[in-house]
Amino acid sequence: MVSNKIILIIGISICILIILYIFIYLRAEENYWIQDSKGVWIKHGSPLKTPEEVLTQQRIIICAKDLYSKFPKENISSQCLGSCDNYAVDLVNNPKIEEDSFEKNLCESIVRGQLTRVIEMDKEGNIITIIG
Repeated sequence: MVSNKIILIIGISICILIILYIFIYLRAEENYWIQDSKGVWIKHGSPLKTPEEVLTQQRIIICAKDLYSKFPKENISSQCLGSCDNYAVDLVNNPKIEEDSFEKNLCESIVRGQLTRVIEMDKEGNIITIIG
């Protein structure tokens, strides 16, 4: 016959395992990537893998910042900096003003419809938004 002590130990062990499983399950929900208000992918928790779309965006942001760093800062205004892969890189005011939407200030690839994705940066080289 099984003693009450053994039944108690088994019961406590099962409760501990259930609590541990719930803790791990709930914690796993914290490990993914989310987009912030600018459209930039950021880590939420500690995801094990980085999705390809996140890696692609990280490369494009590096490219955009490189374009900005090579751009002459004298008389800097709302204008196109160039393109990175399938993204146009536009320099805009922060906050945006009507001038930023003028065709002369947009990348030709956007005006022609060749590219529909845009990285907008402010005059200090910060990402304002990523569209697309």
